Amino acid sequence: MSKLMEKKESKIKPFETSLKELEKIVGELEKGDSSLEAQLKSFEKGVALSRDCMKQLEEVEKRVELLMRDSENQLKSSPYTEKP
Repeated sequence: MSKLMEKKESKIKPFETSLKELEKIVGELEKGDSSLEAQLKSFEKGVALSRDCMKQLEEVEKRVELLMRDSENQLKSSPYTEKP
């Protein structure tokens, strides 16, 4: 793996950390107490965090799909039933 790729991967925060940070940014933006420039910077950071979260969710979805394949490489699906 190249050093550039390692650097990029090391910058990705855990999903839960990114989500909490994104929720905090949304809360701050909803208050509207900061300057337009500060809000724009927060918005940009929020968009980046959102994209990181989506990318991580897509990767997890791919992994789950791989795990859910049967012996003929067909996706198995079963209805979700909530346990009491």
